[in-house]
Amino acid sequence: MDFMTILAQAAETAGEGAIVPIDWFWKQITSLTQLEALTFVSFGAVCLLYGWRVFKVLVVISFGLIGMILGIVLTQRIVGLNNELMGGLIGMGVLAVLSVPLMRWAVCILGAGAGAILTSGIWYAFGLTERYIWAGGLIGLVAGGMISFIVFRVAVILFASLWGSGLMVVGSLALLHLYSATAGQVETLVFNQHWFLPVAITIPTFVGIIVQHKFVKGSKDWHL
Repeated sequence: MDFMTILAQAAETAGEGAIVPIDWFWKQITSLTQLEALTFVSFGAVCLLYGWRVFKVLVVISFGLIGMILGIVLTQRIVGLNNELMGGLIGMGVLAVLSVPLMRWAVCILGAGAGAILTSGIWYAFGLTERYIWAGGLIGLVAGGMISFIVFRVAVILFASLWGSGLMVVGSLALLHLYSATAGQVETLVFNQHWFLPVAITIPTFVGIIVQHKFVKGSKDWHL
């Protein structure tokens, strides 16, 4: 089955088989306090504009979080142990430490992942069936991976901008939800308008890409 056939089937069955965990995302957003939301927005703005300066720290944090999730999953499903905390801590430590000597590879992996997230968001925004959202993500994964391995600077800017944009959007939505005047409107947009979240994340991401590219280009001391 070629990609065009998948697209045709997706268009015909749009709206069926919802698998994107919007409820889970919204629960995490609404659980933030005002201070936490402001922290997300502030840190996200730094990553969005100056992520190229602190990308090594972001890489270690990212791989630490990935390792924690993998550790918890492995502990629960494969090893069969009940100590998820220990498994998460071990996984976090292992991947965080490995990301330091393998920094270039780690950045390229994160760049590919950022591409997958962006194209998956585009798929979701157009209301195509979520059962085939992996097809949209695969396009971005391949494109992002190829670009990241060819131009390392692009990988740094891409994942740092997406990281910053995501934090800012989460924090901003949490703040809007805390005010009763906008809480209902924001929730309606998140659950009823497929384009809202992808657009909210994509626009700041591209702004960050443009700004960081100018900063990196004008910096003589930037290096891996």
